[in-house]
Amino acid sequence: MQGKVEICGVNTSTLPVLKSAETRALLERARAGDREARETLISGNLRLVLSVVQRFAGRGESMDDLFQVGCIGLIKAIDAFDLGQNVRFSTYGVPMIAGELRRFLRDHSALRVSRSMRDTAYKVLQAKEKLTAATGRDPSVEELAAATGIARREIVFAMDAICEPVSLYEPVYSDSGESACIMDQIGDPCSTDEHWLEQIALSEAISRLSARERRILALRFYDGRTQMEVAREIGISQAQVSRLEKGAIGRIKKDIGA
Repeated sequence: MQGKVEICGVNTSTLPVLKSAETRALLERARAGDREARETLISGNLRLVLSVVQRFAGRGESMDDLFQVGCIGLIKAIDAFDLGQNVRFSTYGVPMIAGELRRFLRDHSALRVSRSMRDTAYKVLQAKEKLTAATGRDPSVEELAAATGIARREIVFAMDAICEPVSLYEPVYSDSGESACIMDQIGDPCSTDEHWLEQIALSEAISRLSARERRILALRFYDGRTQMEVAREIGISQAQVSRLEKGAIGRIKKDIGA
């Protein structure tokens, strides 16, 4: 999504970015009924919507549709945000936007199965019904293949294709009010909603640092340089590197609520 990318007719490379203080001031004005402040608040947070939408790409839905749904989530977040809480708007808004996108995908998750695949599945189902009535038991795949003249592999694929999809958040066990989902059993701890939401918050916090601060952190924690080595490369003292590094890390922790 770098460079000139248009979504819903919007050039995403020109989207404005609001500072935290500006966002809070606009929220207060919007809450008081200022429609212009509300519009500015929405347009100033479209990059936030875009960053969340990118996580839902590749699921068969157009980016334009996902972006519009994400904007609905943003508007809901603006309306529901509690100014009395000591929380950054982005911290509150990202889960709201993600939730709206998940609901949209869940409600529009019908699998697109080809006509030929459906015809194969229905032919197998008819044969299965006849064999079950004749034998009093469910036929095996080999028996279905013999009865229909369809290869075993194609039967398996066709039957899988028409099965109702199961949500990863479908409860499979419940005890004393607590339930375990499919996601809990097969999920990758690095691919959870919480993990990538944290990554979005971290990326936003780093983007607010100065170019020199970002370079220092990159040299220190990506390249593994010592403070003295960083000082020599940048042309400042080791004490300055230490101070800038400490200040940058402190602001990042504050931004992400760590």
